[in-house]
Amino acid sequence: MKKLIINILLLSAAFLIQAQSGYETVLQQIEANNTTLVALRQQTEAQKLGNRTGLTPANPEIEFNYLWGSPVAIGNRYDVRVTQTFDFPTAYAHRNRIAGLQNENAELSYKAERLNILLSAKQACIELVYYNALSREYAVRLQNAERIAQAYYLKLNSGETNALDNNKAQLNLTTVQAEIAQIEAERTALLLELKRLNGGKEIVFSNDVYPANTLPANFEDWYTTAESKSPVLQYVRGQIEIGQQQVKLNRAMGLPKFSTGYMSEKIVGEHFQGVTVGMSIPLWENKNRVREAKVQTQAAEAIFEDSKVQFYNRLQTLYFKAAALQQNAQRVRQSLVANNNEPLLKKALDAGEISLLNYLLEIEFYYNVINRVLEAERDFELAAAELWAMEL
Repeated sequence: MKKLIINILLLSAAFLIQAQSGYETVLQQIEANNTTLVALRQQTEAQKLGNRTGLTPANPEIEFNYLWGSPVAIGNRYDVRVTQTFDFPTAYAHRNRIAGLQNENAELSYKAERLNILLSAKQACIELVYYNALSREYAVRLQNAERIAQAYYLKLNSGETNALDNNKAQLNLTTVQAEIAQIEAERTALLLELKRLNGGKEIVFSNDVYPANTLPANFEDWYTTAESKSPVLQYVRGQIEIGQQQVKLNRAMGLPKFSTGYMSEKIVGEHFQGVTVGMSIPLWENKNRVREAKVQTQAAEAIFEDSKVQFYNRLQTLYFKAAALQQNAQRVRQSLVANNNEPLLKKALDAGEISLLNYLLEIEFYYNVINRVLEAERDFELAAAELWAMEL
């Protein structure tokens, strides 16, 4: 008995490892092959390069003038001017900080899209586990239905039963076959969805058990970690920091700009050369820019607070939903194991103790309970997958 228990535990562990490995393998393939992620990565890199563009001072200006003198006796005039314009020095520091924050947010935006795609893939895998388990169950039901249909067909030919019972047995077989066809259609559709997510490459996924999955013991403690890992919340928080830096930049842009350079002037018998220094007086160009940046920052702060509330409530709802679904699935599964009437019904039918109609009604009730268990387990896994999405 001890050896048998150990073998069962090892077999169960093997199934769990296979299921977990199946998820990881599929998600790794999709992350590598998904065409949307490839395009988003390239777009993100281009955006990051764009954010680092325009951080240096404006291009220097070179000016050359050749002026003909009139009358001719005064000769011609040559002017050369080279100037470089600078913003107020602190503006460059603020621009660099903004570019760095924008690059971080570009990466966070990519991560958020990546999570959405991988979560969709994982949910498709969970649905596939459900339909694979259904397929396994219906394979057993098909054998049973075929056995009954064959037995009643032979009984009809030998005169041991009537056409009504034979028709019930044949219709039961047809119903099971139709349900199997529907299950296969759903499995095919899910495999095609995984193929689409995998950049058009085929994916093989035959798991029919779920990996071990537990919920956090305390939602509030777990939520703190989940919030810190959310790329969406980090993105909105980054927008606030960008807005704060934009306020400082706009203030710096309201300070004078400077220009410096070299100038040379030549006329007949004379040559002037030296440095030039200039300053622009900021009167109208940046009017209301600081106020605009402040209002945008306040809007980002309001969006952040709203996003936190929505994120918290969404995860809280998922947590308690998943907990209820898990308890329900476990309770029904335990009851199903403890009250398995399938062998008793088969024995009673073969012994003639119950009619075929009673058998079909009773076995249908038992099969429906199995279906409810599989649905409850699937629904729990779907809720838990969204709950743990930050870990993908």
